[in-house]
Amino acid sequence: MTTVTLVYPYFRPFNDKSIFRFPPLGLGYIAAYLKKHNISVDLVDCTFLTQREALEKVWRSNPQIIGIYSMFSMKNIALQMGRLLRENCELLVVGGPLPTLNPEDFLQDFDVVVIGEGEETMLELVREVEKDADFSGVQGIAFKNKGKLKFTPPREFIQDLENIPFPARELFDNQAYKNHYFKKFGYTITSLITSRGCPFRCDFCSQAIFGNTFRARSPENIVNEIETVLTLGYKRIWFADDCFTLNRKRLIEVCDKIIQRRIKIDWECLSRVDTIDRKMTDKMRQAGCGRMFFGTESGNDSILALMNKRASTKQARKAVQVAKHSGIQVGAFFIVGYPGETDETVLDTLRFASSLPLDYLSFTLPYPIPGTPLYERE
Repeated sequence: MTTVTLVYPYFRPFNDKSIFRFPPLGLGYIAAYLKKHNISVDLVDCTFLTQREALEKVWRSNPQIIGIYSMFSMKNIALQMGRLLRENCELLVVGGPLPTLNPEDFLQDFDVVVIGEGEETMLELVREVEKDADFSGVQGIAFKNKGKLKFTPPREFIQDLENIPFPARELFDNQAYKNHYFKKFGYTITSLITSRGCPFRCDFCSQAIFGNTFRARSPENIVNEIETVLTLGYKRIWFADDCFTLNRKRLIEVCDKIIQRRIKIDWECLSRVDTIDRKMTDKMRQAGCGRMFFGTESGNDSILALMNKRASTKQARKAVQVAKHSGIQVGAFFIVGYPGETDETVLDTLRFASSLPLDYLSFTLPYPIPGTPLYERE
């Protein structure tokens, strides 16, 4: 009997045109943390499964506890999976950005909502189930007691991220991910996250799980994980941090260690336009960075201020030019039709984007995610 089975209920919706697929690192971290404490864990990543196949995998694992992840785009399927698995465990748990923000929406179908980071909380829930005890002493959860919604005190953020083992990648279907990317692009790639939290407060960005306190792993620890990823047969890495280039000193040390160890790896990352310079991008290129993405968002400074981006179009242009001069491909994301925009500011963005030497360009409409100032304004 498996103690815990974690479920990532992503089944590609008909309107999802994205070709990018990455394993659920959050559940991978929780699984690794539980395994570190000698708890048997299974992980059902539904990315390449039908719903029936996913349910059968959960049933075969015969878990005491089922934990299901949810974010805004997964709410309905997470609730449905919870109802279908309700009778197959002793404790049904849900976590992720949306349950953290709106736990009451999930407590008709789930026993417990994990609020915030899940590693320590899930471990304590397992221990309480083993003792047949109640959950009132577990920080960072919501549950119902005699029909009333109860919140325990919030759990503090994990400060030393290196106390958490690398994600349990052996529980992902790595071959399916590699096959997907090789078919689409001719290479294999997977994600790796080196920090948690972002100190910026962009109007449209949700910080439900990791908050706005920047916590980072050491360069040594990061490069050790890169080497473990390479043993799985991946050729590229996507650094999934909100802003991989935020700490200049740490970034250069990571690059130096990649170079010193003679690690042959191509990688990509997301950056702010106000965090890079030519010395950094030259070092990044030397260490294998092939592509950077900037959340440029607008070509009009008044709209950038409305978005609380704390960056300018001048900085954006310079950042793109600096990266290109170092031989790095550049992608940029833009939002058009933001509340407060006019026809002229939208045209400013289109003109600005088309004037940049970009290799990749994305335009999206504003999406009011729960927990963001944009959502509250709407």
